[in-house]
Amino acid sequence: MKTKLKKLSDSRVEITVTLDAKDLKSANEKALVKLAKEIKVEGFRQGKVPTSVAKKFIPEHDLNAETIDFAVRSTVIEAFRKEEKSPLVLPRVNVTKYVPGEMAEYTAEADIVPEIKLCDYKKLGLKKPAVKVTAKEINDVLNNLSDSFATKKVTKNPAKLGDEVVIDFVGKKDGEPFKGGTAKDYKLTLGSKTFIPGFEDGIVGHEPGDKFDLKLTFPKDYGVKDLAGAKTVFEVLVKQINEITKAPIDDEMAKKCGPFKTLAELKKDIEKNLKAQNEHRVNEKFKDDLVNEIVKKSKIPAPEILIDDQLNVMREDMTRNAKTQGMNFEDFLKANNETLENWEKEARKVAETRVKASLALQTIAVDNKINVSDDVVSAKIAELRDVYKNSPEAIKSLKDPNVKMDIKNRMIIEETLNYLVKTNK
Repeated sequence: MKTKLKKLSDSRVEITVTLDAKDLKSANEKALVKLAKEIKVEGFRQGKVPTSVAKKFIPEHDLNAETIDFAVRSTVIEAFRKEEKSPLVLPRVNVTKYVPGEMAEYTAEADIVPEIKLCDYKKLGLKKPAVKVTAKEINDVLNNLSDSFATKKVTKNPAKLGDEVVIDFVGKKDGEPFKGGTAKDYKLTLGSKTFIPGFEDGIVGHEPGDKFDLKLTFPKDYGVKDLAGAKTVFEVLVKQINEITKAPIDDEMAKKCGPFKTLAELKKDIEKNLKAQNEHRVNEKFKDDLVNEIVKKSKIPAPEILIDDQLNVMREDMTRNAKTQGMNFEDFLKANNETLENWEKEARKVAETRVKASLALQTIAVDNKINVSDDVVSAKIAELRDVYKNSPEAIKSLKDPNVKMDIKNRMIIEETLNYLVKTNK
């Protein structure tokens, strides 16, 4: 077998393979054995016809076709190994020459694991930001806790910002109700900015029982294309007004939040939890920054087949998200003022970056012999079994060898990211 390599791109090659009489003889013998089992010859049971006899009854065309098929299948992967290339999928083969018993020639084209030239990923020059907890973050948590312990009292006074109102409303565009613009007994805290500008302010000053119209214009950048910049009328009925009194932020509130005796103890616990959250967020952001820097400074060809696979994953994720909102993929794009062409253009950029990042991390893992033991993987799977114990489908999937391999690969990538963090302190 002779091979000749042609580079089509950084991640795709074509190999021309030439087979001699010796290569074809082996393939011919295998083809004859296979076809001998399939023919019927008087005096012999099917499958028991000797090849010497079967050869006389097998059409030459069938034997030649089976021979070249065996010849290609038994040599194509070996041809890539000989050229030190690893195909990502089965190569696309095209037989260009075939002289039975003498020679054959074919081309095999495939995307390959590309040659990756990484930068010095141990000295990227990035520094992880210091973790801080601001007084505002602590006060925001305290205010949220105060809201959770707030008391409500029905009042007949005019509504003011901070009150909760119970309302019925119907939104109309061009005199017709529009989708998502109608509700009954809706509880709304005035000043929460839940609705479009003007809606909540328009209720301020009204009393229980008031029925009125609010003429409002949707923002031009509103997420629903049909409503963006549209002039509408909301018919509103105020059914009830609840005056909300927030709980005082003091020692008594602290005691309601847990094993705290004073507000100072509660603040200290909040600061501790916020610091842990911020540390996690900063660490994850630092990992992303390191990988992005590696991709930017390295030469990492991204095979089209891997980009297409990643695009399919992204589309499937968006389709699932759309389904939860009662839409298909195309309707979801329209609702977000997005065209399929533009989405694919932008998504392809993201997919390419993800592929490059994945190839970089896999290369770093191999270079530094980063691995995860089977015991650690088994422990992780046991943990997942406990998490999904009420989902028979999920439990079943954890027995799939491919799923186990995927879990292991994800764990190796996570260990590789941790390695990058340690080496870039």
